Amino acid sequence: MSTMLDDKTRSIVSACVPALEAHGLSITQEMYRRLLSKPEIRDLFNMSHQKDGEQPKALALAVLAYAKNINNLGALGGMVERIAEKHVGLNILPEHYPFVGEALLGAIAHVLGDAATPEIMEAWGKAYWFLADVLIGREKQIYHAHASAPGGWVGWRNFTVRSITVESSTVKSFELIPSDRKPVMRHQPGQYLSLKLDIPNHGSQRRNYSISSAPADDHYRLSIRKAEGGVVSSWFHDTLKEGDELVVSAPAGEFVYDPAQETKTMFISAGIGLTPFVSALGLIEEKQAKNPIRFVHGTHAADTLAFGAYLQELATQNNVQTDIFYSAGIPDQAASSAHLEHHAGRITPEWLATQIEPNTVYRLCGPDQFMLDMIKALKTQGVPATHIRYEFFGSASDAQLLAAA
Repeated sequence: MSTMLDDKTRSIVSACVPALEAHGLSITQEMYRRLLSKPEIRDLFNMSHQKDGEQPKALALAVLAYAKNINNLGALGGMVERIAEKHVGLNILPEHYPFVGEALLGAIAHVLGDAATPEIMEAWGKAYWFLADVLIGREKQIYHAHASAPGGWVGWRNFTVRSITVESSTVKSFELIPSDRKPVMRHQPGQYLSLKLDIPNHGSQRRNYSISSAPADDHYRLSIRKAEGGVVSSWFHDTLKEGDELVVSAPAGEFVYDPAQETKTMFISAGIGLTPFVSALGLIEEKQAKNPIRFVHGTHAADTLAFGAYLQELATQNNVQTDIFYSAGIPDQAASSAHLEHHAGRITPEWLATQIEPNTVYRLCGPDQFMLDMIKALKTQGVPATHIRYEFFGSASDAQLLAAA
């Protein structure tokens, strides 16, 4: 168990908030420069987030949030859980933490120069290892849960692509079965798989993709949008074939949906953000969820709508109230019914404000700005923060989203 931080350490860390606000990004950029110079550490990261600058921004915001809440660390519980789950998905181990600590403290000293007094460096060393010990402890618990779960495993496991399905003009689904043909751990809707990939001419890559299938003990399904210029998503769409193998870690992630814990739920998504909710909707199809669910989704046009036929079937046969928004206008072939309504345009805060119902949990997944708009609309209507939950795709580099998480 971590030793609590002393008053002097917390006071020094708190006093560093202005410096972090001014230089936090420079510190994390320097930290990653040092960290990624080590091949054994570099391969643990999603390098696309380094190239676009998202990872250093996300870490700078996380470090700032830590310093601001150093006297109220309970406020960071959600962020700590999200980081721990991500670390487990990537198979981060206790022996990796000294590398990170050395790089972070070295970066602080480098960027702050003479302002990084021995007292400040000592305080940040204590603060880093306090948080590291918390994360190591929580990750140990998650690893143990994975190892003891039926079909569970720790580390990397080989999976075979059993089938590939075209879901829309931009999305394909990849159904994966374990190469050893043994059972797999039943995931919770909202969790993701982490993959260790070796892409020709691009080297080692790490990616997380939400599981889009209903929980099962024999397979997982990933539904991946081909992103313009996306190295990994293009490889999945253009190169990966049925029968190929992938290296996968056990399901992870804290954005889980448990129907027993929610009286009513509204899923609100845009684009590829529907994947964790399609997994949750599978519980209805299998009669595992009986609480009222509403599904609201935004897409561009009919050809970009993934799982369109499935959503229509669920709405018709299982009374799932479904609203589909098309930014390019309602397709000619779209037919509304008692439980399925088509809308022209995007999901707007104004429309959402008219749909608020008591005792409802609102789950969001989509582009950052979309989620910010929806969160603001919900809060404006008096929805408590405990009833607003959302998932990040990639790194959380938006200050408002990160703080709310």
